[in-house]
Amino acid sequence: MKRKLGISLYPDHSNPETDRKYLQLAKKYGFSRIFMSMLEVTDGKEAVAAKFKELIFFAKDLGYETILDVAPNIFDELGISYDDMGFFKELGADGIRLDVGFDGNKEAMLTFNPEEVAIELNMSNDVAYLDNILTYEANQPFLYGCHNFYPQEGTALPYDFFEKCSLRFKRQGIRTAAFVTSQVGTIGPWDINDGLPTLEVHRHLAPATAAKHLFATGLIDDVIIGNAYASEEELAAMGSVNRYQTQFAIEFVSDVSEVERQIVLRAQHFRRGDITDQVIRSTQVRKDYKNENNPAHDNEIEFQPGDVVVGNDAFGKYKNELQIVLTPHQDSRKNKVGTIAQEELILLPFIKPWSKFRFEVAK
Repeated sequence: MKRKLGISLYPDHSNPETDRKYLQLAKKYGFSRIFMSMLEVTDGKEAVAAKFKELIFFAKDLGYETILDVAPNIFDELGISYDDMGFFKELGADGIRLDVGFDGNKEAMLTFNPEEVAIELNMSNDVAYLDNILTYEANQPFLYGCHNFYPQEGTALPYDFFEKCSLRFKRQGIRTAAFVTSQVGTIGPWDINDGLPTLEVHRHLAPATAAKHLFATGLIDDVIIGNAYASEEELAAMGSVNRYQTQFAIEFVSDVSEVERQIVLRAQHFRRGDITDQVIRSTQVRKDYKNENNPAHDNEIEFQPGDVVVGNDAFGKYKNELQIVLTPHQDSRKNKVGTIAQEELILLPFIKPWSKFRFEVAK
């Protein structure tokens, strides 16, 4: 399943022209999914249809997929029924996100709507909600999962709970999504906006770093910026994130050699299957660079978690092996060549036996 990047739009709190420019800008950086809120509509069916249809079809022409966030009061407000997805199909929506749940049978039946509008479920509950729906033989290709976001500081999910909730969907092969937050966006669905992340640990992180974390978990397929509008710098950084393997940002020490830079940046690294608690070992590079000299430098210090070290000429057969430090230790046979960006240390627990990873120069 291809992983996607998404943005959020709030047509009842924004200007259509600004929304269109934002869509064009995000498309430039590889974004292809939209979370669009319909929770606040009060304009009547015809006005709502005109506003949302114009924006959604503009996005569709750019190649976006749009999921509308709906609630029961919206159906009452617009005089439409859960049993008829024709209204949403007419708007151009690819799916609707259910803000509340039913009895399982209802959700399963909705996935067979003839308009083929996808039904997206709330993932942020550790209950057997999805299992219940699947027992009613839901049409799985049209069933998605997406976590909530949390506008109030201190109220987003802790990681262990997020993991439990997400596993329920991932084990069933359901497409999953979660939110990260722009550090400059000010628009959300409500009057409180302390950022709109799914995970509390992400609230004050750059969205690109948070996206790396979500992709590294292996639990999330699509990462969406919850608030609007992200800056072009944030969109560009998130657009450059490797969605399929962790790519650490490294800051090199001043004495790093050209050989060491090549070892770090050019290789496809993977962690040995027989792991150790002290370091993450990438051993293939020592074979590829066995004939390259590597004089000692930055080797008489205590290495700290996140330091990247390479075996020097005194390390015998382990010369030019790359390691990422997990626990502090000292070994003069290793050169410190750089350090992983502090905020990316949260990625280290996801480098498991045989995990693939790469490096990029920190910007």
